Amino acid sequence: MKNVYRSLSSIDPWNKGKLVGQKLPLKLREVWAIRIRLQIADRFRDLALFNLAIDRKLRACDLVSLKVHDVSLGSQILKRAKIVQQKTHQPVQFEITHQTGNSLSDWIKIRGLTHDSWLFPSRANAQCHISTRQYSRIVHQWIESIGLDTTLYGTHSLRRTKVVMIYRETGNLRAIQLLLGHTKLESTVRYLGIDVDDALDLAEKTEV
Repeated sequence: MKNVYRSLSSIDPWNKGKLVGQKLPLKLREVWAIRIRLQIADRFRDLALFNLAIDRKLRACDLVSLKVHDVSLGSQILKRAKIVQQKTHQPVQFEITHQTGNSLSDWIKIRGLTHDSWLFPSRANAQCHISTRQYSRIVHQWIESIGLDTTLYGTHSLRRTKVVMIYRETGNLRAIQLLLGHTKLESTVRYLGIDVDDALDLAEKTEV
């Protein structure tokens, strides 16, 4: 039995040498750095995927499984839309900015997608959408392209980017909760990484 314990204790933990925890959100200049690179390279799919990931603030599993009719009505890209989240089964609404709408429209036309097509079909099998693993690889390529440390960023970086900007601008946690589709405000607080200093800063700015 002692040998078994020694054997188990000698096994390295799964996270040894890895950074775990919240992935960093992108800064505005980093968002534009990636966006411009994708535009210059005419990477229409990646540009549409990147812009939508920033706007929609969705988990990877919800983002990759979108269909064309989730973002459009006929030939028109929606300005606002709603989906039911796979993890929580709760509906969440999101905006589609003009810039994102244009990139989606271009991608749909170039790829020849129809109403019921996957918005981001797999290149290996058009009957399937890209996987979350493939999406993760794509995100890391974007991050690497602008010289950032890929271990500090991931798919959740894109989900967090816009809401962190909104929170820093407004301090409105309830709005962020709605945008992320969280059922509990505590989940939003943890997701944003708000600490005591953040809370006190907001309190100091509010006079009663």
